[in-house]
Amino acid sequence: QAQVAESGGGLVQAGGSLRLSCAASGLTFSRHHMAWFRQAPGKEREFVARIRWTDDYTYYSDSVKGRFTISRDNAKNTVYLQLNSLKPEDTAVYYCAAASIATMTDPRQYDYWGQGTQVTVSS
Repeated sequence: QAQVAESGGGLVQAGGSLRLSCAASGLTFSRHHMAWFRQAPGKEREFVARIRWTDDYTYYSDSVKGRFTISRDNAKNTVYLQLNSLKPEDTAVYYCAAASIATMTDPRQYDYWGQGTQVTVSS
C-alpha cells in the first residue's frame, strides 16, 4: 500500500529555518510529482510547492517563493521542503502529496497524502 509520511515540523522563531522531509513507500517515487501543501486553522488547504518527476522542475506559491525550496532524492524516496526566513503566517500543518499525472496546485489531483507535520512560527 502506497504511503507518504512527513517529519521535521516544530516550533521556531520568526526568521528561523526548518527542513521538512517526506518519505514515500509502496509507489514508484521516481515517477510521481511531489508537492507540499499547508493548512492553517480555519483556512483551506493551500498549495506551497511542487517538484516534477520528469525534470525536477519546481513551482512555488507566491507567498513562499524565494524563502522555501523543494527538492527530492529518488534514491531515498524522499522529498524535502527547506523553510527559511519563516514568518508567523507560515504557521500551519504541512502535508506532503504525490501525483502520478501532471498536475500543479489542485489538491484533488494528488493521489496520496501524509498525515501532516505541524510548523509553528512564533513572533
